[in-house]
Amino acid sequence: MELTLLIGAGLLTTAAFGLAALATRSDTPPNVIPFLGLVLGLLGTAHVVVRRLAPMAEPTLLPLVAFLNGIGYVMIARLNENFAGRQSVWTLAGLVAFATTLVAFRDIRRLEQYRYLLALTGTALLLLPLLPIIGQEIRGARIWISLGLFTIQPGEFAKVVLTMFLAGYLVDKRELLTISTRRVAGLHVPDLRHFGPLGLAVAVALLVMVAERDLGSSLLFFTLFVVMMYLATSRLAYVLGGFGFFMAGSVVAYQMFGHVQRRVSAWLDPFADVNDSGFQVAEAAFAMADGGLLGTGLGEGTPDVIPAVTTDMIFAAIGEELGLVGAAAILVCFMLFVGAGFRVAMVASDPFEKLVAGGLTALLGFQVIVIVGGVTRLLPLTGVTLPFVSYGGSSLVANYVILAILIRISDSAVRRQPVTSSADPTYFGQ
Repeated sequence: MELTLLIGAGLLTTAAFGLAALATRSDTPPNVIPFLGLVLGLLGTAHVVVRRLAPMAEPTLLPLVAFLNGIGYVMIARLNENFAGRQSVWTLAGLVAFATTLVAFRDIRRLEQYRYLLALTGTALLLLPLLPIIGQEIRGARIWISLGLFTIQPGEFAKVVLTMFLAGYLVDKRELLTISTRRVAGLHVPDLRHFGPLGLAVAVALLVMVAERDLGSSLLFFTLFVVMMYLATSRLAYVLGGFGFFMAGSVVAYQMFGHVQRRVSAWLDPFADVNDSGFQVAEAAFAMADGGLLGTGLGEGTPDVIPAVTTDMIFAAIGEELGLVGAAAILVCFMLFVGAGFRVAMVASDPFEKLVAGGLTALLGFQVIVIVGGVTRLLPLTGVTLPFVSYGGSSLVANYVILAILIRISDSAVRRQPVTSSADPTYFGQ
């Protein structure tokens, strides 16, 4: 099944590549066949790696990612040829990281005992951009580090590491965090001795992200924390408390940061200042409207006038050239991926693996909601990328690591089923 789906993803990607190229020439591009061979070769190699290292893994995860990554590459190549070469290198790096993760982590459960080391590692990764020598500030955010020929965002990898820390700590303290010992603002809360270390670690991570002006990642990580608390304890109080903190934090961020005020203003009324702060949102709205039901056709639209179209706004480019049908197809792929990820979490018998899979899936799913909501004006823009689709090396490699972890957990869960009577009923409401 996986191989068939991968071949289909490869053929669709190649067809899209050819159609985009035909928009600028009258004959068939000569590089279509080599491109098809390269795509099928990479996908075939990835399939062999998965079937050799994790033969019982969920078969739909890799094909869905292959299709999303392929369509994203076609759009990037059509919008900026210089970025296309870099994205191909990052895709190869992502596949290498994917295979390396499968080889290095044969049993994800072993990471649970290193939860505090994971917390320190994740925090260190977040702090790297603040160092005076290697830290780089781009477009007002200090979230990059320079490694000579290229820059990376260590925060993308920090989110993966900190997810594992959260899972490890919650597995260890789940029962204590479920028991209420006092009442604060109408909510029953656990003993601070048990919640304090977790809250401190999350607060430090959030403060570092805010100091770096990476408010989009701050939102994602805070949401991840709330979701994982609920998955581990099934207590609605954590969700309500998290919502209250989010509202308070939003007000504070609006008062403290000018760029937050500009983004909120552009969200509420982009046409009030259409030549400045509202230009990006307005152009995205025009692009989506031009696309209509079936789109203008690959290479036939003008999404390149949208600022940051290969990163924050790539969904607007898809909506213009592939229309509502194409944009909906992308969203369906993400829905299937999130569904498969949560299915992996439900099947996993080990509590740590269950929380890791659920947390990482929720992280990617909420990231899609945030960026698509920003493009369609359901939410203010936050500056995060569309997973596997947008241009960006660090996010792409980190997402391939997440894919490898989900595949490893799904394989381990199926392998252990004959000797495990049932999954732990204390997680995910079972």
